Amino acid sequence: MNSRFALLNAVDPGVTESEVFRLALLHAVGELNALGGMIHLRGPMSALRLVSATGLPSALTRSWEIIDQEGSSAPARVLQQQASGVWVPTSPTGDCLRTVGPAGPSQGGAQTAWPGSGLAALPLSGAGRVIGAFTVVTGNRGEPTAREWDFLRGVTAWTEERMALAPPLGPAEPDLSGDWLRRALKEVSVGSWDWDVRTGALIWDEAALELYGTRPADFTGRIEDWMRIVHPDDLPQTLSSAQRAIRDHTLYEAEYRARRLDGTYGWTRARGRATYDSQGEPLRMIGVGWETDESRSARDALSRALRHMRDGFLAVDSTWRITFANLEAEQSLGLSEAELFGRVLWDVPRAQRIPGLESGCRRAAAEENPTSFYVSMPDSGRHYHVRLVPGPDGHTLYFADITEQRRAADERRAAERAASDRAARIAELTAELARATTSQDVVDAVAHRVLPPFGAAGLLMEVAQDERLHYVGAAGYPDDFLRRVNYRTPVASDPAWEAITGGEPLFFSSPREFVAHAPELADLVTAGGKQSWAFLPMTASGHTFGVCVVSFDHPRRLSGDERTLLTAINALVAQALERARLYDAEHIRSRQLQRSLLPRGLPDLPACEAAARYLPAGQGMDVGGDWYDVMPLSGGRVALVVGDVMGHGLPEAATMGRLRTAVHTLSDLELPPDEIMGHLNEIVAGMGDDFYVTCVYALYDSTTQICSIVRAGHPPPALIHADGTVHFPELASDPPLGAGEPPFETAELAMAEGTLLVLYTDGLVESSKREMDQGMAELGRILRTAHDKGADENLEHLCDILTARLLPAEHQAADDAALLIARLHALTSDRIASWPLADDPRAAGQARAYIREQLSAWGLDDLTPITELLASELVGNVVRHAKGPVSLRLLHSTGLVCEVFDESLTMPRIRRATDTDEGGRGLQLISALSQHWGTRYTPTGKCIWTEQALPGPENDKGSPPVTLDLSFLDTGDFDGDMDSLL
Repeated sequence: MNSRFALLNAVDPGVTESEVFRLALLHAVGELNALGGMIHLRGPMSALRLVSATGLPSALTRSWEIIDQEGSSAPARVLQQQASGVWVPTSPTGDCLRTVGPAGPSQGGAQTAWPGSGLAALPLSGAGRVIGAFTVVTGNRGEPTAREWDFLRGVTAWTEERMALAPPLGPAEPDLSGDWLRRALKEVSVGSWDWDVRTGALIWDEAALELYGTRPADFTGRIEDWMRIVHPDDLPQTLSSAQRAIRDHTLYEAEYRARRLDGTYGWTRARGRATYDSQGEPLRMIGVGWETDESRSARDALSRALRHMRDGFLAVDSTWRITFANLEAEQSLGLSEAELFGRVLWDVPRAQRIPGLESGCRRAAAEENPTSFYVSMPDSGRHYHVRLVPGPDGHTLYFADITEQRRAADERRAAERAASDRAARIAELTAELARATTSQDVVDAVAHRVLPPFGAAGLLMEVAQDERLHYVGAAGYPDDFLRRVNYRTPVASDPAWEAITGGEPLFFSSPREFVAHAPELADLVTAGGKQSWAFLPMTASGHTFGVCVVSFDHPRRLSGDERTLLTAINALVAQALERARLYDAEHIRSRQLQRSLLPRGLPDLPACEAAARYLPAGQGMDVGGDWYDVMPLSGGRVALVVGDVMGHGLPEAATMGRLRTAVHTLSDLELPPDEIMGHLNEIVAGMGDDFYVTCVYALYDSTTQICSIVRAGHPPPALIHADGTVHFPELASDPPLGAGEPPFETAELAMAEGTLLVLYTDGLVESSKREMDQGMAELGRILRTAHDKGADENLEHLCDILTARLLPAEHQAADDAALLIARLHALTSDRIASWPLADDPRAAGQARAYIREQLSAWGLDDLTPITELLASELVGNVVRHAKGPVSLRLLHSTGLVCEVFDESLTMPRIRRATDTDEGGRGLQLISALSQHWGTRYTPTGKCIWTEQALPGPENDKGSPPVTLDLSFLDTGDFDGDMDSLL
C-alpha cells in the first residue's frame, strides 16, 4: 500500500480531474484485486451521474450512468447514511443489490450476480459537503478488510485533495457543488429532467428549457410541456420507448425531433432510468437530454450513402426485424423498404429461399464477432458475400454481389488450373524424357504428356535415313497407315521432308490446307484420318535428323503461344530421341554380345530336359555377368552350372565368357565337380580383387541317379519331387570363387525319376525390398502352386511363371538374374549291361562274347562287328598296359556307349606312328570307327569309352556300310591288340 501511495503522491498536482479519477480507481482496483471501480458526482435534482469508470464493460456502466440519490444502491446509501463507507453484497439473498445495476432486488434489475462479491462505496467530499461517491466492485472475496477500508479512505482523501488542485473548466473557479455541475452541463448543451411517473410532474433545469425551446414563463411543470415540443411523427414511438423502459426496468433511450423557440425542429437525444418503490412500482424517471443535430446530419448523410451504395445493406433489431434496407437490398429481396420495414428477415419469401442465410446469420450473431459467409440465390443464380456485424440492439448485414467476380475467378482458376496442369505435364514430360533410354520410351512420354494438354489425337516420329523416311514410333494411327508411311521416298512437297530439310515447323489447320500444300499426299491424309497437323523438325547437335508430327481429330488453328510451346517442347523431345537412338544402337550390340556369350540353345539329352532364362537389370546395356549352361558328358552324365559375376556391364560379361569357357573345358576333361570348382577358383583369384563370383555346379549320373553338387557362395538349388514337395537341400557353401581355398565340398543327392532341379542366381530372389530368405520362400510357394496346377509339365512355361512372379515387368530389377530348370531322367536298368572281365588275355574274348549276346538282345546286331573290334582294342590295351580288375559296360541310350574300366591312372593318348613302328595305331582306328571316344577318371581308376550312333534313317549319311570279316578274332590267336591285327 505504501508503494501505491508513493506513486499517487508523485503525480503532478496540476493534472485534470479525469486523470485524478482514473489514477485513483486504478490503484484502488489493483490493491483490492477488484473487478472494477466507479466515481459518481451529484448533479442537478436528485441524480448521481457517472463521471469515471475502470475495469467494467460499457454494457454494465450504461446502467450506472444516472443513479437516483434516494435509491438503495451503494453510492446512494453512502450519501444517505453519511457513513465513512458502505459495503453492499450482490448475492441474491442480499438486502439491496442482487445485480450489477442500481436497482435493488425488488426493482427487477438484470439477473447477473457475482457470488460473494459486492460494492464498497465511500463518500467523496469537496468544499465542506459530500459531492459524490467512490465505489469499488469487489470480487468473490467478500467485504474488504479493515486494512483495505483504510487504504480506500486514503485513496478517497487523495482524490479530494487533487480535485481541489485541478485546473478549472472555465474562467471561474469550481465550487464543487451542484451549481458547478449544472453550469458544466449547460456549457455542453446537456439538460437534466426529473419526471414523477405517478403525478406527471416534470422538472427541467435551465439547459433543458433551452434545449426544448420553452421559456420559463411558459413552463407549467407538467409532462404535457414535453409532449407539446416533440414532433408529432416522433411522439408515439418516443412514448412507447419510455413505457417499455419503465415496464422492463431497462435504460430509456430515444432520439426525436423537438421544437425550438424559432418554431423549427431539431434532433435531440434523451437517456434516463426509472426508480421504484419497495413493491417495484415506478416512482420517477431521471435523465438527461442533448442536441444531436450535427450527429443526426452525419447519420442522414450516412443513411443516404447506405441507401444508394452498390452493396446491399440491412439493419435489423435484436429480434431480426428489419429497420433499414437500401435500394440494393430491396432489389435482392424483391420488396420495397416500406414493405420490408418491421418484418422479420426470415419471413421475407425470397430470404426463405436462400440456403444457409438464416443459419449463417444466427451462427454469426451467437459468436458476437463480425463474421462473413457466402450464399447463393437459387432463382437467379446470383452469389453474395454476406457480412454480419452484431451490435447490442441489433445487427447490420452487408450483401455484396460477387457473381461476376466469382465467374471471373472461376474462369481465372480454370485457366490457372489448365496452365498448372500443362506446366505439371511438361515437368513430368521433362522428367520422363530424362529417364527415357529407348526410342519407345520417348514416344510413350510424348504420347502421355504432350498430346492430352493440347487435345491432340495422333503422334508420328519419323527420321531420315538414306533419303527415305521411316517412323520410329507412333500413337493414334492405324497399322495400315504406318505400313504405308514407313521407309517411303518423300515427294518434294512432303511437309515432313520440308521440315527436316528446312529446319522450320509447318502447321496445317485443315485437310484443305494440307492437300493444297502437298496434293500428292491426299491419299495419305485420308488414310491417316486426321484434320490438322503440326510438323516439328527435330534437331540435336546442330543436325536435323527427323520430324515430330502432332495431329488432331478436328480442324484447329494453333495460337502463337501454343506453337511456341510445342516448338520448345519438341527441342526437348529431339534431344531425348537422339540419346535414345544411340542407346538403341548400343542396346542391339550389347544384346548380340550377350547372346553370343550365353548358350544359343540347350541340348535335348536323355538324362535331362532343361529350360533357362536370363533377365538383365532394368537399366544399362542389358549385359551382365550371370550365366547358365548344360553340358552332356560321357556315360549318361550331364553337368549343369549357374554362375554370377556380380554387377552388370561389359567387363562383367567378358569375365562371364571366360569362366563359361573354362567350365566347358574342364567339364570336357571329365574332372570331378570339386576339382572343376578349384580350377575356377584359381582363375578368378588371378583376375584381382575387382570381381566377385558365385557358382553352383551339378553333375548328374543317369545310370546311378546320383547328383553331385558343389557351390561357392551361391544360393542353394531347389528340388521339386514328384509329389510336389519343394526342398532346398542344406548344402555346405564354400566362399565365393577367388576367396575360397580348395578342396570344395561336394554333396551327393539321390534323384528320383522326374525330379526338377532349379538353379538360379540371387538376382531372382533378392532385391532392395526383399531379403533372400523371403525370396526363396516365395520361389518355393510359386513352384508348389505351379506343380499343383500342372504348370510344371512345360518347363518353358514354368520359367515364364517364375520370372513374371518374382521379377514383374513393372518393377525395375537392380541386378541380373539367371534361371535354369532341369527335369532329371534315369537310364533304366534294361538299357545298362556290365560285366567283370578276367585280368589276362582271355578278357578280350569274354568282352566280344558279352557284346554279341547283349547287342542281339537289344536288336543292334548291325553294330556287333564294330563294337567287338572297339572292345577288343580297349580291353587289350588294358591287359597289356594297365592293371585290373577290368570290367565292361554297355549303355543303350541315344547312342551305343562301350566303356572299359580298370584301376590304372595312366591315360592313353593318340600319337603319330611311323611306318616301322609296331604299335601306336590302335587309338587312331578307335577314333575312326566311333563317333566319340574319351577317357575319364573314376574313384578307383579310369574309364575308356567309345560312342557309336544307332542305326536308323537319322544316322544314314549315304555312305556304304562297313563290312569286316572278324571271324578270326575268336580263333584264340588274337590277343586284342589292334596293332597285331593291322
